[in-house]
Amino acid sequence: MKMRILISNDDGIYSPGIVPLAKAAARFGDVRIVAPDVEQSSMSHAITASRPLRFKRVHRGEFDAYSVNGTPADCVALGMHRWTHVDLVLSGINLGLNLGNSVWHSGTLAAAKQAALLGSRGIAFSTNVSDSHEPDFSALEPYVAKVLDLLLGTKTLSLVNVNLPERPKGIRWTRQSVRHYDGKVVPDKDPMGRSIFWFTVTPLEGAAKGTDRWAIEHNWVSITPLRLDLTDEADLARALALSNVPAMKMANKHTANSSSRKKRKRR
Repeated sequence: MKMRILISNDDGIYSPGIVPLAKAAARFGDVRIVAPDVEQSSMSHAITASRPLRFKRVHRGEFDAYSVNGTPADCVALGMHRWTHVDLVLSGINLGLNLGNSVWHSGTLAAAKQAALLGSRGIAFSTNVSDSHEPDFSALEPYVAKVLDLLLGTKTLSLVNVNLPERPKGIRWTRQSVRHYDGKVVPDKDPMGRSIFWFTVTPLEGAAKGTDRWAIEHNWVSITPLRLDLTDEADLARALALSNVPAMKMANKHTANSSSRKKRKRR
């Protein structure tokens, strides 16, 4: 039985990056596309709970494709419900990199995360884009296939973030780049003179070697394993140790007092 591979994204069903991803995935199994009907970038893991969703068949090359009037997470949840026993969910190829802190608000990553939450595997693909030209997806497709060939052989990786530079020279395993940012709110006016605001961020630190951002800056395909559990184990261990100190002291004091009372009784 062939692997079932669901394709989604946050750029919308008609994004130029979704069919190249489906073509690369078709080498490994049966493919179905389920994606938002309009762009849903930076929606993070939002889900639609206040209205019903619509599932509409559309034309996307030779692939079985559907649009959903919802978020990337909605698309994956609905796609996996309609097409049972989905083995793998691929999200992308996103028009714009998803590096470092951007994984917190990325709709591309959210589609992959939704797959992992539902017990499947999720892999997100993103690449750089500029105002002057679209990415050369035909040149990136062989690297997408290489990444899939590598990851599908490693069944323990349930959630992975992949970023593709414009001209890859190879593949690197990386960790997430966590840098401090200067968040800035820029006030402006719309054509009617009403107040509007833009939110921008500027990195305050350079990328450390071995991170996803460093890899992209040096033209490596970046593969970053992620996890759903956000617990900081080191901080949790320290907190538990600190909270146990008073309890231990009280217990020791109680034990000492009990021993003293027993000794007095013997006398």
